[in-house]
Amino acid sequence: MKQHIFIFLICLSTTLSGWAQTKVTISGYMRDGANGEGLIGATVQIKGQTTGTVTNEYGFYSLTIPQGNYTLVYQYIGYLSQEKAVTLQANQKIDIQLSADQVQIQEVVVTETRPDNNVRSMDMGVSKLEMKAIRSMPALLGEVDVVRSIQLLPGVSTVGEGASGFNVRGGGVDQNLILLDEAPVYNSSHLMGFFSVFNPDAVKDVKLIKGGIPAQYGGRLSSLLDVRMKEGNNKKFGLSGGIGTISSRLTVEGPIQKDKSSFIISGRRSYADMFLKLSSDEDLKNNQLYFYDLSAKVNFTLSPKDRLFLSGYFGKDAFKFEDASGNSGGFKMNWGNKTGTVRWNHLFSDRMFANFTAVYSDYDYQLGVLSGSQAFEWTSHIYNYSGKADFSYYLNARNTITFGVSAIRYQFEPGKAIPKSEESIFNPLELAHQNSIEYAAYIDNEQQLTPQLSVQYGLRFSAYNYLGAMTVYDYVGENNEKKVPVNQRTYGKGESISFYTNPEPRFSLRYNLNERSSIKASYNRMAQYVHLISNTTAASPLDVWSPTTNNIKPELADQIAVGYFRNFKNNMFETSAEVFYKTMKNQIDYRDGAEVLLNQELEGDLLYGDGRAYGLELYVKKNSGKLTGWVSYTLSRSERKIDGLNMNKEGEAQWYAAKYDRTHILSAVGIYTLNKKWSFSSNFSYTTGVATTFPNARYEVEDGTLVVPHNTEGTRNNYRVPAYHRLDLSATLTPSKNEHRRWKSEWVFSIYNVYAKRNPFTVYFRQNDENNASKIQTEAVRLSIFGSILPSVTYNFKF
Repeated sequence: MKQHIFIFLICLSTTLSGWAQTKVTISGYMRDGANGEGLIGATVQIKGQTTGTVTNEYGFYSLTIPQGNYTLVYQYIGYLSQEKAVTLQANQKIDIQLSADQVQIQEVVVTETRPDNNVRSMDMGVSKLEMKAIRSMPALLGEVDVVRSIQLLPGVSTVGEGASGFNVRGGGVDQNLILLDEAPVYNSSHLMGFFSVFNPDAVKDVKLIKGGIPAQYGGRLSSLLDVRMKEGNNKKFGLSGGIGTISSRLTVEGPIQKDKSSFIISGRRSYADMFLKLSSDEDLKNNQLYFYDLSAKVNFTLSPKDRLFLSGYFGKDAFKFEDASGNSGGFKMNWGNKTGTVRWNHLFSDRMFANFTAVYSDYDYQLGVLSGSQAFEWTSHIYNYSGKADFSYYLNARNTITFGVSAIRYQFEPGKAIPKSEESIFNPLELAHQNSIEYAAYIDNEQQLTPQLSVQYGLRFSAYNYLGAMTVYDYVGENNEKKVPVNQRTYGKGESISFYTNPEPRFSLRYNLNERSSIKASYNRMAQYVHLISNTTAASPLDVWSPTTNNIKPELADQIAVGYFRNFKNNMFETSAEVFYKTMKNQIDYRDGAEVLLNQELEGDLLYGDGRAYGLELYVKKNSGKLTGWVSYTLSRSERKIDGLNMNKEGEAQWYAAKYDRTHILSAVGIYTLNKKWSFSSNFSYTTGVATTFPNARYEVEDGTLVVPHNTEGTRNNYRVPAYHRLDLSATLTPSKNEHRRWKSEWVFSIYNVYAKRNPFTVYFRQNDENNASKIQTEAVRLSIFGSILPSVTYNFKF
């Protein structure tokens, strides 16, 4: 205890040191001079010194320094730097607008912060992709995609094409907190995972945090994907969009009141269903397969100290198959996200920045049979209502303190099934609604102890209350058997059923070895109170989500990471090597034969245990020049040990590979600017095949006429499908007449899966008796989503 107090007093004395001199504060906003957008992560530096700061998510900066004469340098990659001589005798507010560097903008720059930011910043396990680079990468069917792009970064993977979401450092897709303008997105995919819900024309900033997560964020174990929408051009009206192979998009933006308020509206829709209506086949005419999304945002400068933002997202996927003969009854499913965010920025002083946020989110999904005796419709919703207050206090040039509180109200409607015809064999069924509230409070300080050593330390404290009205049970059973409900209890509306609390400490350290290299280390504890219930290899939009209950405990993770960061040739090349080790508690898996959909006793099919993930991530990136890009490699393991699964002869659970375990992940991205008209890019990716469970025997019933494959050893994920690898290419043509016209355009030609690799999505088993009707053969079948070259052409325009 005395040691802890001693360390605290050292930090406090360091924090308060230097206040003998009179301090003044210079603050303001840094914005893009062309459209008024705030610049995130721009730097303000005192010339000739290491003292400086960076702008926050809204472009605000604050720097407290002794009185005197200084030259301030304002910088942002891709923009012309500005130097400003100032005499500071009292607090000053200076807003800066930077102009794009016309020389640099002709080249694709794959970083949007200062060139040595990877060495000097506290960020560890953080990847930022500039939208300019994302748009330059080859795209599936011409659809520029945020989620597919981050899968080319170290430590990030997916279980395959056609799978929703992404996996980070051995975690599940539900262990990633995905925020769109601070609103949670439960499913980030269109068309079963082929495209993401983020319209690239509306996205301003993309940041993925895998480790060293600040105390401000919580609720998921593995990562934070923070996506920020554009604010809209407050200088002039603009129109942009594109016409592609699978979809088209259109964006309109402009000022409401010049320099004070603006709007942006961005929409996108696929149109495969429109071509189906032209078919002479009656079955095809009535089928549907499409997605759409609409993003909108407005902002108002209410006063020099107040700014208001309102943003929203609305997206939907729809699939319907009708059989004109009426034999099959037809099938439909659809899913979508709706979010709304209201944010108010307020400056309490030159050093105190506050952001107040209210968020609404609704994720819904439906499944149904259209007609016949099996006709039904199943609907499900997840509603989130949240509010939070975040504060940043720029104490001095060496300390930035952040603190805040938040509350999230969850409302789960797991499923409601309604028969849709008089002859339906189904009875109406509705699972009980589930309600809960998650609270959190945090405080965090980023502190520079010496010119070489900086630390960031903080504590997040979360609490979770599972609420009635509900009837709940305890579930008892052994090993892999279905558990039975006992001890029935009924709770009234708003009555607490289960209450959990979790302290979540965070710590990061950075030590600069010299101007070109540094060593960083971090520790996180994270708690997660919502869970994806999926017993398939690849998560789908129709998987069930569940809150933490009296039986399902909060998931917990502790992660430590250490990294070495080094830049070469005046920051043209940046490199990093990170190792991580993560332990996880209360991980969820499923007994053999578990039923997930519309199961009133779902918790009786769940099994619980521990997880662990560890690995090495290597990264090399070239930031400037005609050829830019990066190469990343990840060597890792992700394992689970679940009571009742993978038991040895002594009845003890053994570690087994998680379904998203990937031993090797290699990605390479190259972007080459030939001249003002032509640029080229390529992606290559290689990953170890996913782990899956294969049978090693079979049961034969009725003289071999019925065959059931079976795993006699009870092992989980005992086999891997073959490795996945793919090469994509693209070329972009920008007509030279663009230089002298407001209407600017480009043609993008892409080839996905250049050498037509039939990558396996999964392997399943079927019975084949074609050669001998008296003897059924069990055969393994490899399923590939794409097995051929997929070319595409997209026309993009901007006015």
